[in-house]
Amino acid sequence: MEKLENAPKFQLWKSHLQASGLAVNHIEEVYTRRNHQGEVLFSLVLLDARTPEGNKIPPICFLKGEVVTVLVCLIDRHTREKHLLLVRQRRIAEGGLTYEHPAGMIDNTQTPQEVAVREIFEETGLSVAGDRLTPVFHDRRLFPSTGTSDECMYLFFTELELDREEIMAISNRETGVDDEHITTLVLPFEEAHRRMNNTNCILLNLAYLQAVEDWELLKKLPL
Repeated sequence: MEKLENAPKFQLWKSHLQASGLAVNHIEEVYTRRNHQGEVLFSLVLLDARTPEGNKIPPICFLKGEVVTVLVCLIDRHTREKHLLLVRQRRIAEGGLTYEHPAGMIDNTQTPQEVAVREIFEETGLSVAGDRLTPVFHDRRLFPSTGTSDECMYLFFTELELDREEIMAISNRETGVDDEHITTLVLPFEEAHRRMNNTNCILLNLAYLQAVEDWELLKKLPL
């Protein structure tokens, strides 16, 4: 079983703290969840540290590490209508069903692009080559919530041209690993966007449309 202090995501987080000038006195492990191989998935810790200005930093951190999120746009090759391939599952935030882009954690053996390829396959059953993925925001590390977590995201998108029958056949697949209970769902872009309540997914939708200069569709989305 992997110890927290040996986990790559813990070491990466601590190295960033120290590189930013924090004096780390003590880190208390409150709770850690591991996968079926004993590797750390995420951990709740209490941090005793001081900033370069001499102040105590808020102590609670939810360690999740680096993750990727991938927008998969399925384009009807005849009508050019755009659909989004979503994953539907229940989330602990409120217990309800969520509609999100495929996403997953980065481990210490794969690049963000390689993880994106893996997660698309594990969560949707689609095989997409790495060179078909386009990074958003120049592959920068983006933080959804800097106040309580180290989680940072790499965002990608890909476009696949298919016949309508092929697009619809991708919907309603049962997928997921490590106790995930996921169902794929294919929806027209606008409808998919309206169902999302995850700010990272909504941001990725808008960034994608800007990147491909689809201004007409962008104007139709609720902002």
